[in-house]
Amino acid sequence: MDHTTHFKLDAVDFVPETLIDAVIYGPEDERIGRVSHVHGMGASTKVVVDVGGFLGIGARSVMLDVQSLTFMRDDDANVHAVTNWTKEQFMALPEHIH
Repeated sequence: MDHTTHFKLDAVDFVPETLIDAVIYGPEDERIGRVSHVHGMGASTKVVVDVGGFLGIGARSVMLDVQSLTFMRDDDANVHAVTNWTKEQFMALPEHIH
């Protein structure tokens, strides 16, 4: 996916309605996981990302600052994020228990 043509989101867009279910893509454009929960709004938002698993089974939840990811909208208005972190780096983060 060519992310260079996508519209980068601003802090005003960092709200649950926008970020929940956003897919996270890694450095090789591989799917790492998806946002399952959002804590807060704006620049101080924290997102919970479900990593791994299949159809939500066996996924590991990790929480990180929204600023750690680059959220954007594609040409179809779907929200997603990109990161330089690998799936292994996400899996090494402390597990977030909801």
